[in-house]
Parts: sequence; structure tokens; C-alpha cells
Amino acid sequence: MIEVIDERFQELIDQALGSLKGEHAENIKNIAIIYSDEPDMAQRQKLELRNDQTLLGLYEGVPLSRRQGATLIYPDKITLFKLPLSRMSANESGLLENIRHTLWHEIAHYYGLNHKQIKDLE
Repeated sequence: MIEVIDERFQELIDQALGSLKGEHAENIKNIAIIYSDEPDMAQRQKLELRNDQTLLGLYEGVPLSRRQGATLIYPDKITLFKLPLSRMSANESGLLENIRHTLWHEIAHYYGLNHKQIKDLE
């Protein structure tokens, strides 16, 4: 496990986002990327997570594939969970890679991909 202060964690998120390649990473719009220490109770209940399950990131919003041309939609949100990501990382470079991978995964949900499709792409 690595410990980082909040400001450094935000810098790592920014660095990870900047490192994502391709038009899909460059074309995300109207989406907030935030972090929290852990998923809150409402998020855990919505996903029906058990106490032994870990959540690294969460996309909340209407995927582009389901918007059907709607333009007046609240911003989507990607939340990265600092403590679970830190617990699985031995050092800062590992944490950066785990953030990058989780962010890519959640952006894939923004585009409407499900877990099987994301796994196939990985």
C-alpha cells in the first residue's frame, strides 16, 4: 500500500487522464472526474456491493450510446476511490497505472461499453 496526500492523488489523476491515447479519451465532454476515499453507502447499495467487495471507480450518468441525441443532460461523473487504489499499489508508479486503468475502464462505460466488452478490449 502506498499513501499519498489528496493533492498528489489529484495530480496523478490528471497525469493518468493526459496519458490516455486516442480520440475516445480526447472527446469526453460534460463529465466530472472526481475522487473520494471510499464508495459511500448509497453507491454501495445501488451496486449491491457486499462488504468484501472492492470498488476502484464508478461511472454515473447516461452513456453516450443511450442518449438518443439528447443534449440537455446533467454532467456525468466518474469517481475514483483513493483508498482501494492505494491499497493495491506498492509504489507511486503502480498507483498511477492503477488510476489510469480504472479511469480508462470508467470512460469505456461513458461510451456505453459493458464489462464483457471492456474485458474483450483489454
